[in-house]
Amino acid sequence: MMQPAKTFVLDTNVILHDSGCITNFEEHDIAVPITVLEELDKFKRGNDDINFQAREFLRRIDALTGDVLAEGGCPLGPGLGSIRVILSGALDRRVQDAFLQNTPDHRILATAIGLQERLAPRTVILVSKDTNLRMKAKSLGLTAQDYTTDKVESFDKLYTGKRVVDDVPVELISRFYENGGVVPAVDVPLVTSPRANENVVLRNGSKSALATYRADDASFVRVEKTASYGIMPRNAEQSFAMAALLDDQIKLVTLAGTAGTGKTLLALAAALECRQRYRQILLARPVVPLSNRDIGFLPGDVADKLDPYMQPLYDNLTVIRHQFSENSPQSQRIQEMRESEKLLVTPLAYIRGRSLQKIFFIVDEAQNLTPHEIKTIITRAGEGTKIVFTGDIRQIDQPYLDTLSNGLSYLINRMVGQSLYAHVTLEKGERSALADLASELL
Repeated sequence: MMQPAKTFVLDTNVILHDSGCITNFEEHDIAVPITVLEELDKFKRGNDDINFQAREFLRRIDALTGDVLAEGGCPLGPGLGSIRVILSGALDRRVQDAFLQNTPDHRILATAIGLQERLAPRTVILVSKDTNLRMKAKSLGLTAQDYTTDKVESFDKLYTGKRVVDDVPVELISRFYENGGVVPAVDVPLVTSPRANENVVLRNGSKSALATYRADDASFVRVEKTASYGIMPRNAEQSFAMAALLDDQIKLVTLAGTAGTGKTLLALAAALECRQRYRQILLARPVVPLSNRDIGFLPGDVADKLDPYMQPLYDNLTVIRHQFSENSPQSQRIQEMRESEKLLVTPLAYIRGRSLQKIFFIVDEAQNLTPHEIKTIITRAGEGTKIVFTGDIRQIDQPYLDTLSNGLSYLINRMVGQSLYAHVTLEKGERSALADLASELL
């Protein structure tokens, strides 16, 4: 039996997250409060992703041939409902009594409550990525939900890029140390349905082997601990990560893990090790101001304002330089590469619009990017470019992203099994005994 159509009221943050959201509500109708259009008008100028989303949504609305102000709205197309812009009146009495301030959020809430009363018994649902607004709506008896179209199913089910197999025959483990370390997948029946570039730890007591599944010839290849520019992997996950970073056949790598697991350090060391294959090494990260304060509050010119946000990347460079003496060729080469901009540390916003040809591109703190931003970056990749995203999915600084809706989780979930892609979740912190103790007890 077909469910009755509903009306979804969109909050501004949903549109800024995904301007194409209006095609994702199937046969149901969409209502856009006029307050939302007022807010979008503030965002339409600029080069950030939210500015693009605001402009794109307004273009979509303008391109519709029907009357979006009409009572029945404007049809969105075959199999879809209609969209309507709602002109708000005075605040609903319940909203006025509960919340003293006349804010855009409260006007959107009042519009949704007014629709609920006029359209009864039809279900009206407020869609917002603002947890607080959803709670306010529910307190007033209005159904509210998050925008979940690009969310992954479950954090616990997110692909880790690794599995551990115990009780592997000793003879099979020994084969990985013979004949170049290549064993056909049919001879490893304990590993069922492996994905391209998936990593396995094969164990039997004190004997073990690390291997990666190679999809093109359906075989497992032994992974060795390989040092890159003075940085030696310290555990199995770091060994898997380094192997993927150095593999020229893998063009997209994601590294997830908590602080101190070595994500950025490994990526940078690998980039320096294979620098001759690339025209430039780019290190970038999104600028997410703390305490909701814009970078304009910081002193100095643009470079001075941005330096604090880039400092973690400089710290990793310093760690690598300290593997060598100050006058060593390796240490001096890093300085020369920086001076010639063959090694460039930059805010992510500064690379938008560029075509990335033959570049080793490392994007740090990728959990603070939206799925659309991730897609925008990858689609910039030209011939010979390798892109590495690193991030901690549990440490998100953007107010409207979470562990399931951020761009890094979305990318991992969608790319699993692709031959050009590899992922590793780093689990063990390697900063210091003190850092490990703090992570465990505090």
